[in-house]
Amino acid sequence: MKFLHTLGAIGLVGAVACFLVMAGYAPAPSAIAQYAPLSIATGAVATWIFMPSLGLTLVAGLLAMAVNRTFHSAGWAWAKLATGVLVFEWGFVSVVGPLQQEAEQSARAFAGEIDLATLAGELGTRRATLWVFLAIAMANIVLGVWRPGLTRLPD
Repeated sequence: MKFLHTLGAIGLVGAVACFLVMAGYAPAPSAIAQYAPLSIATGAVATWIFMPSLGLTLVAGLLAMAVNRTFHSAGWAWAKLATGVLVFEWGFVSVVGPLQQEAEQSARAFAGEIDLATLAGELGTRRATLWVFLAIAMANIVLGVWRPGLTRLPD
């Protein structure tokens, strides 16, 4: 379980780093010929790397907690679970959903099906959200590696 959890975390953090790099190179949505391919690539990373990594990390972490009795009373494990659920929910609501929607909209705008004004410009405006997400994910990783002596829960 630990290997799968770690593998998922690597993919998750790598995908967010990829999003940050792409956001740094994102042109304005009005430059649709450059914006659309980058937006579509970002949506693909969200779909094929970020989401599976997020799911693998959460499921493997929950299974690890379930099968390892020492985690049941470890305060750090419960703190990690709380931040993990936050990362999971935030990942879908604030990262994946908007990036996938923007990829679809930019492809439609590039094809001339919709007006450019309907594009939200998610690539460039998501940087702060991505940095906060990355900070929480990294805090979760630190909790798992460091395993601080937080309050022990009664058995």
